[in-house]
Amino acid sequence: MMRKGCCLVLAAAPGGGKTSISRALLELEPELRLSISATTRAPRPGEREGEHYFFRSPAQFAAGVAAGEFLEHASFLGRSYGTPRAPVEATLAAGQDVLFDIEWQGHRLLKASMPEDVVGIFLLPPSLAELERRLRGRGQDAEEEIARRMAASREEMRHWDEFDHVLVNDDFATTVAAARAILHAARTRRSRLPWLPGFVAGLLGE
Repeated sequence: MMRKGCCLVLAAAPGGGKTSISRALLELEPELRLSISATTRAPRPGEREGEHYFFRSPAQFAAGVAAGEFLEHASFLGRSYGTPRAPVEATLAAGQDVLFDIEWQGHRLLKASMPEDVVGIFLLPPSLAELERRLRGRGQDAEEEIARRMAASREEMRHWDEFDHVLVNDDFATTVAAARAILHAARTRRSRLPWLPGFVAGLLGE
C-alpha cells in the first residue's frame, strides 16, 4: 500500500520562522526528508556541503540550469538557489515526502513543474514589528542588512495568495501542529494512493 510522496513547500519572509518550523517538522515526521538546495552564496559557519546546501560558483550553477538539472531555481538578495531534480523524484517514488525551504519564486516554478505533487504553506509574521524584532534578535546583521531584509520581507509577503495554505506564525507549537495537519491531509489525497481503487474493489468483492 505504498503511496506517492508529496512536496511540502514552506515559505516565509526573512525572519518568518520557517527554519525553526522546518526543523520541528523533520524531527516529528520520520517520512519527511529535507530537499537540499544548491546555492551560489558562501557557506555560513557550521554549514557543510551536501548537508545544508550544495555550494556552487555562479558558473557551475548556470551550467546546471542549462543542463536541466533543477526542478526550480530563483534569485534572492543577489544569490541563486535551485532544487536538484534527481533526488526529489527518487524520494517521491519511494513513498516519502520532501520538505522545501524556498522562496515564492521557487514555489511558483516547482508547482509549474509538479502541479499534482506540491502543497504550499506560507508563514506570515504576527506583525512587522515582531518580524523586525526577530531579525535583530539574530545579533549578526548590521543596520543596512536589516533594512534590506525588511524590504525583502515586504516583497515576499505580497505573494501569500499563491500558496494553498497560509499560517500566521504567532505561537510556535500551534504553527507546527497546523503544518503537520496540512501534511497529513495531503498524504491521504486519492491521487497519492495508487493502490486504493484495487483495495476498494476487493472490499466490495468486485
